[in-house]
Amino acid sequence: PSRAAKVLMVGAGGIGCELLKTLALSGFSDIHVIDLDTIEVSNLNRQFLFRKSHVGQSKAHVARDAILKFRPNINIESHHANVKDAQFNVDFFKQFNVVLNGLDNLDARRHVNRLCLAAEVPLVESGTTGFLGQVTVHVKGKTECYECQPKPIPKSYPVCTITSTPSKFVHCIVWAKELLFAKLFGDKNQDNDLNVHSKDGSSSKLDVFERDVDEDLDQYAQRIYDHVFGYNIEVALENEETWKNRRRPNPVYIRDTLPEAVKQNGSSWDCSNDHEEPSAMASLGLTNPQEIWTLAENSRVLLEAFKLFFEKREKEIGNLVFDKDDQLAVEFVTAAANIRAHSFGIPLHSLFEAKGVAGNIVHAVATTNAIIAGLIVIEAIKVLQDDYKNYRMTYCLEHPTKKLLLMPVEPFEPNPSCYVCSETPLLLDVNTKVTKLKEVIDKIIKSKLGMNLPLVMIGSTLVFEDGDGLEEDEAANYALNLEKVLAELPAPVINGTKLTVEDFQQELSCSINIKHREEFDEEKEPDGMVLSGWSAPVEKQINSNGENKSAASSSSARATDDTVEDPSKPGMKRKLDELLETKENCDASSSAQVVEDDDDCTMLDGNPALIKKKRLQ
Repeated sequence: PSRAAKVLMVGAGGIGCELLKTLALSGFSDIHVIDLDTIEVSNLNRQFLFRKSHVGQSKAHVARDAILKFRPNINIESHHANVKDAQFNVDFFKQFNVVLNGLDNLDARRHVNRLCLAAEVPLVESGTTGFLGQVTVHVKGKTECYECQPKPIPKSYPVCTITSTPSKFVHCIVWAKELLFAKLFGDKNQDNDLNVHSKDGSSSKLDVFERDVDEDLDQYAQRIYDHVFGYNIEVALENEETWKNRRRPNPVYIRDTLPEAVKQNGSSWDCSNDHEEPSAMASLGLTNPQEIWTLAENSRVLLEAFKLFFEKREKEIGNLVFDKDDQLAVEFVTAAANIRAHSFGIPLHSLFEAKGVAGNIVHAVATTNAIIAGLIVIEAIKVLQDDYKNYRMTYCLEHPTKKLLLMPVEPFEPNPSCYVCSETPLLLDVNTKVTKLKEVIDKIIKSKLGMNLPLVMIGSTLVFEDGDGLEEDEAANYALNLEKVLAELPAPVINGTKLTVEDFQQELSCSINIKHREEFDEEKEPDGMVLSGWSAPVEKQINSNGENKSAASSSSARATDDTVEDPSKPGMKRKLDELLETKENCDASSSAQVVEDDDDCTMLDGNPALIKKKRLQ
């Protein structure tokens, strides 16, 4: 079947390179590849179709060229594009016999799942993280779709832990990245929980982070340093209640850590930096990223990185977002996190370790990608032969479980309450008198339901439509609706109203029943609305940054301490011990985390040893 089959491969990274090679060598001769990414140096340790000379070029195009060198007679079409682009619509998907995913993010996976359902094309989904991997098969009407089961979401931390009472290094990283870096270099209009009021209170400035007109960079950097590491800690110490059962933090001031900098009113080190990419480490002659810096070194790195941003990258300030591949940003965040950690008695970490925490990096293993790619091709062949009874979801484990490293499981049937493939209505608790339509679209329809170009109807009244091709007056009208509260829309949304939401590109439609509710718990329900009746994501351990890099491949079971509930049998719980020989296995699988340094990794959502159905012998 493979010779005649037309295959779509989405993703040409870690899994994608191995997959394209295995498809070509297995006799597949008509393959399309989509990938929006370009090749980076860090890809070269595992994406073996690429060489150093290819850095900066399209992954899809280079992968195609590399395969054609040893399989010149097959047809490979490469697309350097985003799979969510309008050109890759349902009709595009319909031309393929099977779609194979090697993606790195939840958003794109959900999008492909919906297009495959609409086009009725089988999907083989995959993901790896370190030594762990999984391959799952999704066929409309026969197996569950990719969204039938809950997905893990990034761990978030209470604001008070981050701003006032950090106890782990990750708390300091989140503070340095999400608060300090964002405040100084990011969008000025963003909400930020840092204290911006200065000590004397008489300052004409409302925001201490604003630079004075006549203030030189050294003075500005030192003033910010003293404010966040000194004054803000003193303010926190004033609340005696907080420190009754906690170790009290120590304020850190620049005059104590770098007395020479204050005396000279400027840096006492050489700031010449002729490097292509500005780097505080390079300026200061620090060469080893695995070395743990002293408090003084961290302070120097912080001030130097601060200055380099203003001197060499001033144009970017105001719209910078932390990126783990941005050396200067990593230096700044590492130094800031370490100074804060010192204050709170938390052990300091090297730049290498801090980068891993800040970027949620789990280092990729080429062998895992190769094994997973092989399993994808095996499942694709079964799908093309319509060998439904032998479809398997396969989990690749780090440690043997019942003497197996590859654990095959029969696929599950579609979840009848899945809003994607079973079109079950959802329920939204919301205060219809204060919540704007815009909030529902952003927080629920786009963020939680993953729709890109939504259309919202109340009965037969169209209240919002997204996308190109709208008439000017229509677009203006919808823009007005966005700012209205639900109860004041042209067709009022009140308790019991039914919304119909559609995405034409995904050919997905679902209903949301509205339940009016006055009050919400700010800590537990921060959105001010609660969506139910769908597979709400299960929270995982630590993924500090909340970026959508966290990707989850199809889930099969949810690990909750040592038991798992079987959704098909309410209340029935199974002990882990049935399938696990050691606690070590459990830790290896259930704490699997996103994500490696760029592209093919995923959080495994659920311990493969906790599968709902009996493991196949």
